[in-house]
Amino acid sequence: MFIGCSGWSFEDWVGRFYPVNMARKKEEWLRYYSSYFNTVEINSTFFREPDDFIVNGWIKKGSVLKDFEFSVKMPQTVTHQALINNEGEQAGVMASSFEVRCVKPLADNGLLGATLLQLSPYFKNEEGSREALRSTLSALDTEIYRYAVEFRHRSWFDNSSGELETRAFELLQSLNVANVLADGPEAPVAKECSANHAYFRFHGRKREVWSDDEQEESLRLSRFDHLYTDEEIKQLAANIQEVSATRSQTRIYFSNNSRARSARNALQLMDQLGIAHKEKDIPVDDHSTVGPFLMSKR
Repeated sequence: MFIGCSGWSFEDWVGRFYPVNMARKKEEWLRYYSSYFNTVEINSTFFREPDDFIVNGWIKKGSVLKDFEFSVKMPQTVTHQALINNEGEQAGVMASSFEVRCVKPLADNGLLGATLLQLSPYFKNEEGSREALRSTLSALDTEIYRYAVEFRHRSWFDNSSGELETRAFELLQSLNVANVLADGPEAPVAKECSANHAYFRFHGRKREVWSDDEQEESLRLSRFDHLYTDEEIKQLAANIQEVSATRSQTRIYFSNNSRARSARNALQLMDQLGIAHKEKDIPVDDHSTVGPFLMSKR
């Protein structure tokens, strides 16, 4: 089982997760992070496809870490541009390129977890959308590399059960692609998994914030500021245990990264699942002594 966070390079983690004396040593953050977690989800690939230099940098860093892996997110040019326009063939070409340039090198070096396709919340469950998604996934080597798809528009889910709609589920199942089992204020609770591996993402539950249409940076950050309670962690753990019992591998990522909440919750989940880890006290108060210093010295 692989448990970690959606990213590791956050300045507001200094003084909470990273020691204050590491504030200026970002090159050491991943090594420190890997001493607690065995996986991380890289989200920067969503905004821009990494070049060979960046991928080789991850390989170099990962090669000295013990039993550690990277999961990567498919670029937005695939999920939020081509697919939105139902350009399945074009999306497939770009997705295949990402597989060759990023996915394969990481896998060849034993560092690949899975590849996430987080779909746009405006990508609706329609015939054209399903065919575009099929074309995209069919262009990938889903039998060699692990892929997962996160659906975000409600039309992809059964309103009564909360499970993925049958046609979408069968599409993923036919290609051994996992449906992301997500937890969030608008996410349904699902347990049916479409692949031989499982992929969980936990976003937090601040419904009043996620439903606001404002796009200010402060609001965006507060969306990921939810700290799961002990009882919520217990519920998540029960779901994970039920699903993972029949899967070859399970990956779990917390994306509530604001103020290192994700790291704290990930460790709590490991405790609940009985997974041994280094002890770490992560304060949850709002006080930060290093944030303004870091920003002013850029």
